[in-house]
Amino acid sequence: MSLLRRIERGQQQQNKDSGNNSPSLPANSGGYGGGNNSGGGDDPSRSEPRRSIRASLPSSNAAAGAREGYLDLKSRVQQKLLSELDPSMDTRSAEVRNTIEELFNTILAEENIVLSRAEKTKLFEQIVAEILGFGPLETLLADETISEIMVNGPKNVYVEQKGRLSRSNVVFENEDHVLRVLDRIVAPLGRRIDESSPMVDARLPDGSRVNAIIRPLALCGPTITIRKFSKKPLTVEDMIRFGSFTAEIAEFMRACVIGRLNVVVSGGTGSGKTTLLNVLSGFIPNDERIVTIENAAELQLRQEHVVTLETRSANIEGKGEITIRDLVINSLRMRPDRIVVGECRGGESLDMLQAMNTGHDGSMTTAHANTPRDCLARLETMCLMAGMDLPVRAIREQVSSALDVIVQIERLRDGSRKVVKISEVQGMEGDIITMSEIFEYEQTGFEAGKVIGRIRPTGLRPKFIDRIEAAGIHLPPSVFGIGMSRF
Repeated sequence: MSLLRRIERGQQQQNKDSGNNSPSLPANSGGYGGGNNSGGGDDPSRSEPRRSIRASLPSSNAAAGAREGYLDLKSRVQQKLLSELDPSMDTRSAEVRNTIEELFNTILAEENIVLSRAEKTKLFEQIVAEILGFGPLETLLADETISEIMVNGPKNVYVEQKGRLSRSNVVFENEDHVLRVLDRIVAPLGRRIDESSPMVDARLPDGSRVNAIIRPLALCGPTITIRKFSKKPLTVEDMIRFGSFTAEIAEFMRACVIGRLNVVVSGGTGSGKTTLLNVLSGFIPNDERIVTIENAAELQLRQEHVVTLETRSANIEGKGEITIRDLVINSLRMRPDRIVVGECRGGESLDMLQAMNTGHDGSMTTAHANTPRDCLARLETMCLMAGMDLPVRAIREQVSSALDVIVQIERLRDGSRKVVKISEVQGMEGDIITMSEIFEYEQTGFEAGKVIGRIRPTGLRPKFIDRIEAAGIHLPPSVFGIGMSRF
């Protein structure tokens, strides 16, 4: 009996078992295998051993039964294909796809299923995505215009394009389908997600960051958030072209990094902190030893001498957890020239500040904050989270002596991401940390849905200019808006 006939007979039996409560669909509903297309066997096409299932493929006019039949067909062909594949085959091999295609064509021929070329290609690509990739997410991951993917349960998938959110037409079959894809993401990293551990941070092979949370914490079903990264890391030239900052700002930040100033990139969620940190890290000379520390490895440094460290979650017994703070402490024994922490969000901030104060100049990190002043206040709070009973003044002295530059990046209301402030941390006056603005963004209007403005120098020369010049870099006075007057 052909696969098509089995689908039809199985759904007919299901409808008989469910009683007569459901009304029958008209015979011309455009679907197959729904069991309700006709009340009996009067349709002569049902006796044909071969038929096209073109009408069964999902479309805007197809009935729910048509989609169920299509998914059933896809599932059955996929399961048979999996049963015939050699489990010892390396799924990363380029030959696997050819092997799957040969088996796929054989199965369709054995089951007497006729498909048009477009239908066949679509079904094959979906099955390959389920076996070798990440199922329905594959098309979204391949779209370079999409910067973020948000799965809110199996039927609600949203994407971010050019800084704006929109709903995608991609859907999963059910919650189990989402969980299967999620398992394919976290399993290679040695991580797990289940009812006992319903949250996980992970990454895709290209470095894209993944966060997932499932029931019972997520009431709408498995929720996945994927922060995509460009296959080709953004460069300084790209950021200048996008209008994130100017060439003068790029020259100034390059001088700060080479001059071994300690830098914190501050901003809100989705403002582009990690991207900017990656760009700044690219200014580090190639002859220095760099240690990067992250929850999920996202940074894409191009230098040769880079050691990448990643945290580890607790095992099923609740043991074996390695935190950012543990890695920061361990990195001090690794003879680093630079320490780059993906994000400070807890007690590791105190260890990071102490590292900056004890011979690891030129280190960098990011922090969530809306302004540079808020960033200082949040660093104080995170240092208190380390559990040390330190007076606030002692913490502020650590912060003021460790930090040199705070770069504030922001996502504006038109979706664009721009550097809006660059501030110098000057020191202490009494119990207050003093700062000065070196560059500041000035908005001049809002036209055609776009924010109009520019980042300009404030005319103040930073106090750390001597350290930059000691590194052999001489910035022209015009960078700071002082005209051509000499310092």
